[in-house]
Amino acid sequence: MDVVYYLVQNMLPVATPLLLVALGGMFSERSGVINIALEGIMLFGAFFGALFVFYVQSSSLNPQIVLLMGMVIAGLSGIIYSLLLSFAAVNMKANQVITGTSLNMLIPALVLLFSKMFFMSEGVTTNMSFYIREIPVLGSIPVIGELFFQRTYLTVMIGFVFLGISVVLLYKTKFGLRLRACGEHPHAADSVGINVYVMRYAGVSISGLLAGIGGFFYSVGIMDGNVSGHTGVAGFGFLALAVMIFGQWHPIRIMYAALFFAFLRTLAYSVALIPFLYRLGIDQNYYKMLPYIATMVVLALTSKKSRAPKAEGIPYDKGMR
Repeated sequence: MDVVYYLVQNMLPVATPLLLVALGGMFSERSGVINIALEGIMLFGAFFGALFVFYVQSSSLNPQIVLLMGMVIAGLSGIIYSLLLSFAAVNMKANQVITGTSLNMLIPALVLLFSKMFFMSEGVTTNMSFYIREIPVLGSIPVIGELFFQRTYLTVMIGFVFLGISVVLLYKTKFGLRLRACGEHPHAADSVGINVYVMRYAGVSISGLLAGIGGFFYSVGIMDGNVSGHTGVAGFGFLALAVMIFGQWHPIRIMYAALFFAFLRTLAYSVALIPFLYRLGIDQNYYKMLPYIATMVVLALTSKKSRAPKAEGIPYDKGMR
């Protein structure tokens, strides 16, 4: 039972950034813009969030307040960086995959350069802990409290709040209906007065917000506050794209996919605690490959049934009705 508690408590902080970044990719693609730049936006948000924590960590502020403030800064940073993709994809009608790839390549170099210039290191390292031993009241609930509200991070609860907001925003509001229309039939949406350009900017901006926060949460829950331009975010942006596709661009399915991939990653780092796996004598590095192998297998098996938004990746042109 202790192993189960350990796996769940370590799986959730990994699933949270995957969930948020995949939801971000979903909003962007639902509007009609492919966001390959999720990896770069994650690192951009993580860097500025960690930079904020670095400068306030010596203050008397409560760590959870610092976490929330860092989250806001990371989210705003993500929005700002995502505007480059919006401008290229919407205004310039550039190839979205190439634009996203270039944005991914730019940020690790800038983070590394900035860190070398100002910190004489490969990244930003903080020493403020955001770990929560137990959440009052909720942590005392039998079984559920031990699984979800003890030895955890506030980021996990925030992640599920964003999931709920995403479901409501996408399926229960006029904004969500218009966003989906722009990703499916932009010309039809335009014919009834919906500004496709504005909606695509909005979709990519929400994507930047969630990816920036996801990057910061990755640095908090997985990297203990460390952000490096050299190691980046370990391919989590691309893994989030796989989670989004596996989840078929639906928030709840994306959550299940994020939990699945997070479980595999947690399992890879917990082999020594599971007697059956430990006795097999397989090198741990092979287990660490599991999430990425699973990504390829899942995408290969589900690619024919994938139902992406019809107009994703296609620049909108009013004159092509």
